[in-house]
Amino acid sequence: DYELCEEWRHLYPVSREDLISLHCEHLLHLLEMGDMEKALQLLQRIEDPGICLAISEQSLDQHLNLAASHFLADYLTSHFYGDLTTARRNEIQALYIGSKVLLTLPELSRVNYVHLSSRPLLMLEQLLMNMKVDWVAVAVQTLDQLLTGQEIGFTLEDIDNLLSKYAEKALSFPFALKEKRS
Repeated sequence: DYELCEEWRHLYPVSREDLISLHCEHLLHLLEMGDMEKALQLLQRIEDPGICLAISEQSLDQHLNLAASHFLADYLTSHFYGDLTTARRNEIQALYIGSKVLLTLPELSRVNYVHLSSRPLLMLEQLLMNMKVDWVAVAVQTLDQLLTGQEIGFTLEDIDNLLSKYAEKALSFPFALKEKRS
């Protein structure tokens, strides 16, 4: 049906809003089906970069599954980096990095942290509070690789401070040891 609508678009004039809506619906359908290759082909077929940007951003804001969000965040940062505002760019990069960290977690556990996908530092803190130390180690390695040269609102120093804070809490004892008197 989407392909038929696309053919009709070439024969009859369609408003910009309707065109964006059509492509957005088609893209969301492809992403829900998990067909990233066809989704990429659809985005590459769109001749107007402004329409392509609008479709990509609107689709990303639909709170899709993890793989779709990761795909769109990657597409937006690699194709429209200069066209995004600094705040939006940081938001999209944080979502990209957060989804990448989520993909390092065991599949059955991702659902517990998916709501934090756009806030990777908070996700890391949640993992620390849940005492998932092995997962934190993998997440920190991933963040270390991804943060090089990126500006998303936090740095490797912020991660180090967070780790230090929780390491300090793990070593503090809330009571004083008393000696036994004979």
